[in-house]
Amino acid sequence: MPRRSADTQAADAAACRALLRKGSKSFAVAALLLPSRVREPAAAFYAFCRVADDAVDELGDHAPPSAAAAAVAGLRERLARACAGRPDDSPVDRALARVVAEHALPRAFLEALLDGFAWDAEGRRYETLSELNAYAARVAGTVGATMSTLMGARGPDALARACDLGVAMQLTNVARDVGEDARRGRIYLPLAWMREAGIEPDAWLARPAFDARLGQIVARLLAEAEALYRRADAGIPMLPRDCRAAIHAARLIYADIGRAVARRGFDSVSGRAAVSPGRKLWLVLGALLRASAAPADDRERGAAPPLDETRFLVEAAR
Repeated sequence: MPRRSADTQAADAAACRALLRKGSKSFAVAALLLPSRVREPAAAFYAFCRVADDAVDELGDHAPPSAAAAAVAGLRERLARACAGRPDDSPVDRALARVVAEHALPRAFLEALLDGFAWDAEGRRYETLSELNAYAARVAGTVGATMSTLMGARGPDALARACDLGVAMQLTNVARDVGEDARRGRIYLPLAWMREAGIEPDAWLARPAFDARLGQIVARLLAEAEALYRRADAGIPMLPRDCRAAIHAARLIYADIGRAVARRGFDSVSGRAAVSPGRKLWLVLGALLRASAAPADDRERGAAPPLDETRFLVEAAR
């Protein structure tokens, strides 16, 4: 990759940080706790995620499949140039190329992320929890695996638990955004669960409304997420000590989104649950306390095999 001046690198990093602050308040809060050696490459990775997601979303929900396929193909070519050290003349691309080169970041993580965006562009639906987990592995498990790698925790157990955390966060997002997604013509809940509850997915999507049956599905999905959060907890002590507070904070904030949904009676159709800034600050303080405490010895969960749907990410890191 061509050498860039220190000023250019600093400007690229600033542009990536700005995208992070604008795009994800929860991630940005947690990132403040990261040491600078991890915070800067993490911001570059997030910035690439943001511009890639925006490139697909800008097509709109009714774009023809050919347009969506072309957008994703363009992103794959852009990624290939960055990974080859020939990034496009963009702050995000230049910063990503440096991250890939300096941290030996597996290209498979980034390719899988683009797969997830492609699935969104196709309007895929997921019949089973396993299929939803496969989607979550691509759009969020990749984030966990990447963050673990940037921190230097590249062992299979650490990566498996990082993927657990990413998938848990995505399941929380799905549970929170049922109504918002429906108004865009999308369903991410497992279709089999809806039919088991007596809800026909297409009929519901035509007139999305909350009832007790849907609430039970949302509660069920959040229970799956909570089980993964508990598995992920065993991986945090595998991270460098100065990185643990940030990941504790991200885990606590996202899990609290699920509790906010529960406080609404699991109604994520008529409104969108959120965690207040004050509550986030309280959770960050809790994360700092947890990170300073002696880690619990949880070897059994720490050594649990990866989810079947995230195994390919763990193996890619080898």
